[in-house]
Amino acid sequence: MARTASTMLELDTAAPDFHLLEPLTGKHHSLDDFHGDPLLVAFICNHCPFVLHILDGFLDFANEYVAKGLGIVAISSNSIESHPQDGPDKMAELARQKGFPFPYLYDESQQTAKDYQAACTPDFYLFDKNRKLVYRGQFDDARPQSKTPVTGEDLRRAADAVLAGQAPSRDQIPSLGCNIKWKPGNEPAYYG
Repeated sequence: MARTASTMLELDTAAPDFHLLEPLTGKHHSLDDFHGDPLLVAFICNHCPFVLHILDGFLDFANEYVAKGLGIVAISSNSIESHPQDGPDKMAELARQKGFPFPYLYDESQQTAKDYQAACTPDFYLFDKNRKLVYRGQFDDARPQSKTPVTGEDLRRAADAVLAGQAPSRDQIPSLGCNIKWKPGNEPAYYG
């Protein structure tokens, strides 16, 4: 199983805007739709074993932290030419089946992934209420085929800090997962 680490976008980076379709509802969402609250942007997909390994734990986290005032949006940027199981119809199906408590958006052009310098799934970006990046890194250290339980410990610690108006520790561990499935010729400069 190939492993790709997150790029660790520079802390204090302003959240890049996006305008993406939510296949489940047919609505488009942009960064402005999540005003006022700290915001977690999660790059995930339907097929990645790293995402599937933490998915139920991430949904538990999301249900708990949305209730605490954290905005959450998930984005899939994978090429559906090579990975049709990550296409909009399958995204809507997964979101409906699992009861996602956040929008699950489709980045067809892959530009949003590039804007965030997303490299893997899952890849997490936590922004404070001023939309400055305060955390980028792993959900926790659980991985497929490991005996480590899925707790969301790292992301929970960061989210608790930002919801309390504090800065999370800058000592952050990169996320690890499958690389984003770039369309041929669309690979970003930071890839590889």
